[in-house]
Amino acid sequence: MAIAHDSTAGLLTEYVTVTIGDHMFGLPIFRVQDVFVPVGLTRVPLAPPEVAGILNLRGRVVTAIDMRSRLDFGEREPGAPVMAIGIELKGESYGLLVDAVGEVMQLHNSACEAKPANLDPRLSRVAAGIYRLEGQLMVVLDVDRVLDIRNGAVAA
Repeated sequence: MAIAHDSTAGLLTEYVTVTIGDHMFGLPIFRVQDVFVPVGLTRVPLAPPEVAGILNLRGRVVTAIDMRSRLDFGEREPGAPVMAIGIELKGESYGLLVDAVGEVMQLHNSACEAKPANLDPRLSRVAAGIYRLEGQLMVVLDVDRVLDIRNGAVAA
C-alpha cells in the first residue's frame, strides 16, 4: 500500500530510493511499476539526448530515459551498472535509467520540505520536495516533470 495512515504521526508515503551520480532521489512507490535491468536498448534516431532508446519489457515498448542526461550530470562510465525504474504516464511506459536502486523508505509526509532556494537548479526543476535524512538529502522526484521532455522542463 503506497499511503498508510498512522493516527499519531499523520500520513506516510513510501518511496523507492535511487542514486543518480552522487545524489539520492525518491520516487513515490505508487508511481513505480517495475524495477529492472534494461536489456536490448535500441537507439531512436533524432530523439532528444535524454531518450536513451526503446526496449521491450514483457511485450511492451518502453521508452528509456537516461536520468544522467536528463539532469545534466554527465555520461555514465563505460561498463558501469545501470538499473531502470518502470513508470507509466498517460498510457505510455517509460524506464528511468538510474545508477542504482536502493531501498523502500516509509517517510512522514509532514517531514517533506519545500525545495530550498539554494537547491541546484538541475535538481530543482524536477523536485517535488526534499527530505533531510541522516547525513544526506533525498530529493523527491516529480515524475510528471521528469517525463515532460517536449516542453523542456529541465532546459536551462
